[in-house]
Amino acid sequence: MPAPKAGGGAWTCSFDDEFDASTGDASSLNRSVWTPQQTASSGFTTGQYPYYVCYVDSPNNISVSGGALHLTVRLESTPVNCGGYPDYLTGGMVSSAYSFSQTYGRFEVRAQLPATTVAGLQETLWLWPVNDTLFGSWPASGEVDFSEFYSQYANLDVPYIHYDYNTSNPATNTNTVTAYNCQIAVGQYNDYAVVWSPGTFTITVNGQNCLTDNYVPDNVASPAPFNQPFFIALTQALGIGSNAYNPASTPLPATTSVDYVRVWK
Repeated sequence: MPAPKAGGGAWTCSFDDEFDASTGDASSLNRSVWTPQQTASSGFTTGQYPYYVCYVDSPNNISVSGGALHLTVRLESTPVNCGGYPDYLTGGMVSSAYSFSQTYGRFEVRAQLPATTVAGLQETLWLWPVNDTLFGSWPASGEVDFSEFYSQYANLDVPYIHYDYNTSNPATNTNTVTAYNCQIAVGQYNDYAVVWSPGTFTITVNGQNCLTDNYVPDNVASPAPFNQPFFIALTQALGIGSNAYNPASTPLPATTSVDYVRVWK
């Protein structure tokens, strides 16, 4: 159980997947909870030209074993059809878009990220709004990347909270949105959590506070745009910019393993 709420009172569990027999999915994905992302139908991809990930519903990319969910990006020997174009890079991503969403609360994921210091890999544990245009197109309606990993900075988690804002004041934790000092143990399981309350996000890594953001957006009045339900998404991706995939050096296959996903309200 997490520590008591800051304002007093206890948390109540609202979602829990341990990826083992206790939740009925010891050897396969619980599809009543998780929906695989499929680029061929959704158009969603990650990476940077000319290397994009085609997300597929395949046991090579999405699997459950040993008490964990495994999401893998890999280089295929033959191309897959990805919505009309061939792609050799496939990936695994799942979300609770059609089964679970929540407004406010505590979201926690224990995950092991790829153990590499070579650029090219990216991972995100994130929250996405059920109505992603309620307050305008991205980022106006919000996005919460409570864990973001870039393999070129393998010892860091770089969380980022996306919304429209004009100014930032670190002295009051106003619109601070991201942090670059969240240390993680490379190649080991780490615990990533976000406590979301009206007007505030607090992100912790292994129980240590690494980002507080008292958000004051410029397009709507707080607590909007973060006052509607968001769902959970778990993504193994390829990077962009200085962390872009390099076929000559980025090690594939690469896997993010998720021990559990727990949510409280």
